[in-house]
Order: sequence, then structure tokens, then C-alpha cells
Amino acid sequence: MADFHPLTVKHIKSLTPNSLAITFSIPKELIQTFDFVPGQYITVKKEIKGKELRRSYSICSSPRSDCFTIGVKKVDKGVFTHFAHTQLKVGDTLEVMPPEGRFTFHATDRPKTIAAFAAGSGITPIMSIAKAVLDSHPESRFVLVYGNKSFEQTMFYTELVKLELEHSDRFFTYFVTSQTQEDDSRFGRIDTAMVNFVLKNKHADTEFDAYYLCGPEPMINLVSDTLKENEVPKDKIHFELFTSSGILDELPVTPEGMTQLHVTVDDEVFDLTMDKKERVLDAVLKENIDAPYSCQGGVCSTCIARVTEGKAEMAKNQILTDGEIEEGFILTCQAHPLTSVLKVDYDDV
Repeated sequence: MADFHPLTVKHIKSLTPNSLAITFSIPKELIQTFDFVPGQYITVKKEIKGKELRRSYSICSSPRSDCFTIGVKKVDKGVFTHFAHTQLKVGDTLEVMPPEGRFTFHATDRPKTIAAFAAGSGITPIMSIAKAVLDSHPESRFVLVYGNKSFEQTMFYTELVKLELEHSDRFFTYFVTSQTQEDDSRFGRIDTAMVNFVLKNKHADTEFDAYYLCGPEPMINLVSDTLKENEVPKDKIHFELFTSSGILDELPVTPEGMTQLHVTVDDEVFDLTMDKKERVLDAVLKENIDAPYSCQGGVCSTCIARVTEGKAEMAKNQILTDGEIEEGFILTCQAHPLTSVLKVDYDDV
């Protein structure tokens, strides 16, 4: 299982009034450990006011760089984001877990044509993917639809315009702003009409190899449904949530009683008893077992584990494929035991 490593903050850049780009230095001995695939994220661990916090942030830099950068947007009541915006400084050290995630782009020898739809901080992994696509082949092309409240609130606006100027024949950005009228932007939100405008009008003759969607769940659902209505195969649509709708109304009906839970972490087995109404990860963390986790909301895949005995049901799953579920994988932050004995292995993933 991956461990946390201390990394030094090399550079902090303001992107918008409420977002930062934080760049880390990578020591030579950790270069291979922090090698990443475009679209992946890292988990940062920080103790603030006596409480350990873990937060996941997507990498926005190119894999060709000798360091890596994450984008951090300030959120209401966000303890870590408030710390990052008010106290974090160059030279500070943060505990960082090596890159993870499945929302990725893998380059091949042939050119690729990619479309992406992002909103707000959902642009962060898209930036890394876009740079990788452009670097992968001189004939690769990238089309981006990017929604924000205004240009002032648009993360990486200057960098995106620069990419357009440098690759005017193969990088195309369509900005969408919902609260201000801007030149070179469509007013409103990313909706069905906008998706069809890009696919059926501006790029009607383009055959896309893949579509990457990142942002709030309603936007992802709308774009995904529109793509499917346009007969885009499901396996060409890749998405990553930055926010997820509540799950309280979607909890499975769990049986009454207790479960004997056996947990394998770093080749060590822990035995405990938990209520079937609890989620596996919550029960594990209450016993101070150092299981991997980050968001605790089913948005990332850090807490994935394999069920080796018994059954568990997830309250919500928007990450694991049907095939992975059949193989026994669960998101432990979403999983409730269904049997009197449940064995989960965090190492066997």
C-alpha cells in the first residue's frame, strides 16, 4: 500500500481570487514514486488544530515536468483550503501520497482527438490531460468546453489562452460564463445546446477518440446523457466527480445485527466487530487502523479494497465498473456489510 512522503512546496501561484496552483519539489529518490499518468490525483495529509485532514487534489502539470502542480480552490468551511490560502508558504512541507486515480489519458503512437467538458475546479485534471495529448503527437487535437461564473473566476484562463495561441490548429477552447457577459465566451451554463453546438456545429466532421468530463455531478450527468443521445459509445466517456450529490436517500436497506470484520492492511490482519449499519471505512478508522482514504464521499478511489469473504453493498458507486464489482472490489467508504463475517483486503487491489 502506498505511504505518505514529505514534499516541499516549491511555488505557490494565485490563479483566481479563490484558487491557487501549488507546486511541489520531487527529491531524486522519489521521482519514480511520484511518476504519474495525466488525470491522476494525489492525497495530501495535514494536521490542523489537532485533527488529521486528508484531501485529494488532481495534478494539473505535464508528466514531462520535473515537479508536479495541483490546483486548490477555496471552498466554504474548507479547513485545508483555508489553510492553503492563508498560511501555506514556499518551503513548507506537506505529507503527500503517490498519484492515484483512473481518470487518465494514455498516449499511443498514433494521433488522438479528445473532447473535454469541465466546470470550475474540474479543469485541474483536464489541464494535465490536454498538455499530454498535445505533447503525445504533432497531429493530436483537443477540444475543451469550460464553464465558470466569470473569466475572473476561471482557473488557468491565461494558460488556456496561451495554449490556443501556440496550437491554434489543434487546441480549441469554448468558454462558458454564467454570471458575466464576456467577449469570446458563451453566456449561460454547459447544457445540451452547448454540447450539441460543439459536436454538431463547430466540430461536426470530427471523430473523437474519447470524451473526458470533470466537475459537479449534474453537469457530468447532463453531458454524458447528451453524448449517449448522440450515439457516443459508453466506453468512450470518462468522468471524474469533484462534488457528489448526497447519499442519505440512497442508502441500501441494511440487515440488523453485527458483523465480524477482518481487515488486511500492509500485510497485517485486524479483527473487529461492527454494526451492519456502519460503513466499513468508518469502522476501520474508529479502531485507528491506517487504511488508505481521502475524500470519504465516494468521489475518489483511494479507499478501494477487495472482499475476500462475505458480502457488502455500496450506498453509492460512480467509480467502479461492473467488472470490478464482480471481482469483489468495493469503495469501503460507501460499503455496508450484508453478512455476519466480512473480510476485506486493502493490499489486493
